[in-house]
Formats: sequence, structure tokens, C-alpha cells
Amino acid sequence: MTAMFTLIMLSLVLGGGALALFLWTLRSGQYDDVEGAANRILFDDAPRNDAPERR
Repeated sequence: MTAMFTLIMLSLVLGGGALALFLWTLRSGQYDDVEGAANRILFDDAPRNDAPERR
């Protein structure tokens, strides 16, 4: 019985920790730009000015 009580308490602590981390990521803006990474891969980067010219 004590093992089951320990496992239930451990699962509640781990679940609460996971929920706290998820809420922290929401508040820090991790999910604000969900389309940005998908769109950035489709477009070329701007040309660099410090690249040597080819002749």
C-alpha cells in the first residue's frame, strides 16, 4: 500500500512539474510564431555584403 501511495504522489509531482514547465513556455512566448520556421525554410537569405565578388 505504501508503494502505491508513493507512486501516486510521485506521478502527481512529475505531472505538476510538467504542467508548470508548459505554462512557463507559454508565458515566455515559445509558441507565438508557429508559422515562422515553416516559412523561413522556403525563402533564400538576403545576400551578404561581405562576400567577395566573382569576376
